[in-house]
Amino acid sequence: MIEWLTFIVIMAVGQFSPGPDMVLLTRVSLAEGVRAGWATALGIACGLMIHAGIAVSGLAFVLARNAEVFRFIKYLACIYLLWLAYQLIKSAMQKMKFKVESDQTNQAHQAELSLPTYWKMGFLCNILNPKVAVFLAGVTLPFLKLGDSGWAVLLWLTIFLEGWLLWSLWVWLLQMRFVKRFYQHNAYVIDGVFGVCLVLLAAVLVVA
Repeated sequence: MIEWLTFIVIMAVGQFSPGPDMVLLTRVSLAEGVRAGWATALGIACGLMIHAGIAVSGLAFVLARNAEVFRFIKYLACIYLLWLAYQLIKSAMQKMKFKVESDQTNQAHQAELSLPTYWKMGFLCNILNPKVAVFLAGVTLPFLKLGDSGWAVLLWLTIFLEGWLLWSLWVWLLQMRFVKRFYQHNAYVIDGVFGVCLVLLAAVLVVA
């Protein structure tokens, strides 16, 4: 029980560390609302579930040692992050240009994507980052018990469920009235900052 609780705390710290998932989830939750945020969180959690399976099985270390495969996935993730950054920066420029429009018009313009699309955005953002599997492998390895498959399954479920629950809670907290009001008054600035953050994260992913 003590080992399991320790693992939960370590994973919570890792999940709330700055990264592409957190940037994407925060922006979607602020701009599109709770349902879009929860769909994105579920997509991220589904990607994390696959990464957790790779980590628990030990395949993450095999992936890390295969330089060509690791590099290919890393560049693919970089391209996707840059595409997301482009969308955010374009959104920021449009909001700055049409800042005089009413809030209802802006909300109607934003509510174009379906919930499965937000799920896919979250899933791709997580699954295309090979460093997630390597990180999870490094965190999980000290807790694995040789020959105890039930314990490995528990760790795998913990990673998925904790990520989904904590990110869903984060989405809900971002719906607080003063937070939403602040975003609505500064949407073009915040979207631009998030876009630049994704560009920097893509650069770090390539260089690291």
